[in-house]
Amino acid sequence: MTEILKIEHLKKYFIKKKIFSSETSTVKAVDDVSFSLKQGEVFVLAGESGSGKSTIAKLILKSIKADSGKIIFEQEHTDDQKRNLEKIRMNCQMIHQDPYDSINPRMRIKDIISEPLEIHNIMNKEEINNRVIQVLKEVKLEPAEEISRKYPHMLSGGQRQRVVLARALAIKPKIILADEPVSMLDVSIRAEVLELMRELQKKYNISFIYITHDLATAKYFGQNIGILYLGKIVERGPINQVLDSPKHPYTQALIDAISEPNPENLNKDRVIRIKETTGVKKNEGCKFRDRCPYEIEKCSVEPNLEEVGNEHYSACHVKIS
Repeated sequence: MTEILKIEHLKKYFIKKKIFSSETSTVKAVDDVSFSLKQGEVFVLAGESGSGKSTIAKLILKSIKADSGKIIFEQEHTDDQKRNLEKIRMNCQMIHQDPYDSINPRMRIKDIISEPLEIHNIMNKEEINNRVIQVLKEVKLEPAEEISRKYPHMLSGGQRQRVVLARALAIKPKIILADEPVSMLDVSIRAEVLELMRELQKKYNISFIYITHDLATAKYFGQNIGILYLGKIVERGPINQVLDSPKHPYTQALIDAISEPNPENLNKDRVIRIKETTGVKKNEGCKFRDRCPYEIEKCSVEPNLEEVGNEHYSACHVKIS
């Protein structure tokens, strides 16, 4: 498969000022992140809240500026020139976590979906109207003409997220960045929306960056995965390989924390492999060492992301099985 997007050594640090004090601290939101996305691939960025997942999406879309690193789209380095900004923003669309916050409640559905088409000025009015009806049918919102005249508050949460998906599809993007797209939906309709996304992804060969903390949906939807911890990718590789045979202690802990819906399958001796912290943060070496049950002296030196299997990489000094 052709490589469509390449992220090289991306960094974004924020200066955080302490309340009632002049002291500041540096938050390394994205700390030397590299990965690539192939045409038609679903790449998952997984990790807990605050790991830097959404910041990476904002950096790719150029809504915030990186401190350093490269974003290469279709073999071209994306800088801040107007031509390159228009190219990345037209070909990369975003699906946000909250379908109500990400759309204007005062706009009709047809205006919400047509907005990116009007911004990029690539169709006339009649073509735009036809495209709106077409994508509403694609996301299974019918009767499309009737839905197009409604306001967001007249739709359910699942329907609103389908509107957001329709808006993303309207401009025929090559990449969709989906930031926790089903986490705020009822459990009963999450599978429906995920299945719809998968159908459309395969039909149009769209590349997805799927951002989530939910490894169950990640495994269902994704092909490759990058596990993020405090701004760094600590493990990366084919999703089944990484989740079935994790080589980093943090990935192990995330898998341990997955809930078991059937009480009869619960293991009473089950332990999430994270140790209690002393409260004193170790600033050097591996970022996970404060919480890692396998910590050794060598962990005072930050590990590199090294190959541990076929296209499977892990940043850990300890060889775990």
